[in-house]
Amino acid sequence: MPVGHNLPMLSRLADPIVAIATAPGRGAVGIVRVSGRALPPLIQAVCGRALEPRHATHVAFRAADGQPVDDGLALYFPAPASYTGEDVLELHAHGGTVVLQLLLARCLEAAAEPMDRGGEPRLKGLRLAEPGEFTTRAFLNGKLDLAQAEAVADLIDAGTEAAARSAARSLQGEFSRQIDALASEIIELRTLVEATLDFPDEEIDFLERADALGRLGRIAERLQSVLAGARRGALLSEGIHVVLAGQPNVGKSSLLNALAGAELAIVTPIAGTTRDKISQTMQIEGVPIHVVDTAGLRSPQDVRDEVERIGIRRSWDEIARADVVLVLHDLTRWHEAATRAAQAAIEAQLQQVTQAPRLHVLNKCDAAAAPNDAGGAIVMSALTGAGLEDLRKALLHQAGWHGGTEGGFIARTRHVDALRRAGTHLAAAADHARRGDAALELLAEELRLAHEALAAITGAFTSDDLLGEIFGRFCIGK
Repeated sequence: MPVGHNLPMLSRLADPIVAIATAPGRGAVGIVRVSGRALPPLIQAVCGRALEPRHATHVAFRAADGQPVDDGLALYFPAPASYTGEDVLELHAHGGTVVLQLLLARCLEAAAEPMDRGGEPRLKGLRLAEPGEFTTRAFLNGKLDLAQAEAVADLIDAGTEAAARSAARSLQGEFSRQIDALASEIIELRTLVEATLDFPDEEIDFLERADALGRLGRIAERLQSVLAGARRGALLSEGIHVVLAGQPNVGKSSLLNALAGAELAIVTPIAGTTRDKISQTMQIEGVPIHVVDTAGLRSPQDVRDEVERIGIRRSWDEIARADVVLVLHDLTRWHEAATRAAQAAIEAQLQQVTQAPRLHVLNKCDAAAAPNDAGGAIVMSALTGAGLEDLRKALLHQAGWHGGTEGGFIARTRHVDALRRAGTHLAAAADHARRGDAALELLAEELRLAHEALAAITGAFTSDDLLGEIFGRFCIGK
């Protein structure tokens, strides 16, 4: 079990916890979940009988006066064979909001009741669970590693079928197994290096006999393969943030509607129709694409409307956060001097605001022919849909997506960053290995840092702040 963590909830980790584990609102079934040590007394009070472990039992859930609160199914999972590694009780009741609140209140009330006159409470200290606390306990009790715990949230939040399937594979340990395999190879090499440092008098050419460079090369090659998979997984998990930018009335709103396949934005021939950003998430080949339509960009001195001026300022703020900036041009005005001058000013400011890759799109090819000097721009018509498929493919290419979700896993940006750090340390280790035995201590240090970067992915070495950030984003009851 990972040690040394000081999440705010950890000071109360021994407390039993309870929460409604299903989403708010009406539904056919709702679940109240309890986790803690020694739950049978609580079970007896709420269900009126003992429960056979891991069997669904139809019972009446009883109030303190014996009157039924509801009837449903109760499941009891004794420790350690449960989600959290503690005793877990699940009460499956009818999914009305009031019913679940009554059942939750009954659990808290029954826990506080003494088992006998003047005795201890049935379940001392039962309290409402904090967000992510059930999964936090699963992690800290060794039921899940950190990458698997994150996959729980990713599975819940999955916006596409591909993301859901990949998250399920990560939850089953696919990503963690690849990380553990890399870590094992590094540990083996670290062991040999450390042993050589401990016995410096041995007349052994360690680096040559242990094939240190060869091993490092093979580890680095495998790491690059895992990194490529992690990049794909991060795209599935987080998607890409695409901002539509350009002068007024070049067709940004029409393009948003075309990409979304719905009339989301108002489209008129009047410049400045879009005053504020309009966002829509869609998917291309299973990758979530978060597209933002922004107000048309033009020089402040040309804007007399304060509302439009605020909209333009927000446009630049959105562009600064973009993963890809999609710059639209109007083919019907392509050769106008004023249009070229305005576009040059926009380009100059784009250079200052963002380093994100840019895709140039020449819109309205249904009304004007594409010029010979279009360069690598995509020629299309948001009105007719011509060139739309080329644009979708270009967006995926800019994001680094090369397809292939079969057998993949979900990942996050922090996983990609950790793998990159590990790769940097492995490259430095190889440099030291080429220098011979004189650099063994530096080689050992770089291997240690590479191992530490990988261990942060699964949670063996993870900062408390990171754990708090991860689990704090979970929903209550999970």
